[in-house]
Amino acid sequence: MFEHHSQKVISQPRFQRRVIKYAAVAVGMIGISWLIGAMGYHYLTDPHMGWVDSFYNAAMILGGMGPVDTLHSDVAKVFASFYALFSGITFLSATSVLFAPFVHRFLHVLHVDSKDQ
Repeated sequence: MFEHHSQKVISQPRFQRRVIKYAAVAVGMIGISWLIGAMGYHYLTDPHMGWVDSFYNAAMILGGMGPVDTLHSDVAKVFASFYALFSGITFLSATSVLFAPFVHRFLHVLHVDSKDQ
């Protein structure tokens, strides 16, 4: 995954490829979570929400803005509760994945500099 502290800091092009790879993983995590939310809102609401409204509600929850439409069934309310918790954890996890290469490179540079002295 990352280079060992005894190795040199990787080149800029390799670092850029790593950042793109980790950004793709983070976007994939958000996308899959968004799809889970949209499917839940579409199939578990009574009456069924349309796909556009389902994606809109899932995006608002995933983005931390809160629900848009009022939910009437207990199943939909329970789903929305768990999806909100899941979304918060997913957002923090995706942010961590996105920043991991930068934090590692920063700490690696500090470690290499202190080792040279």
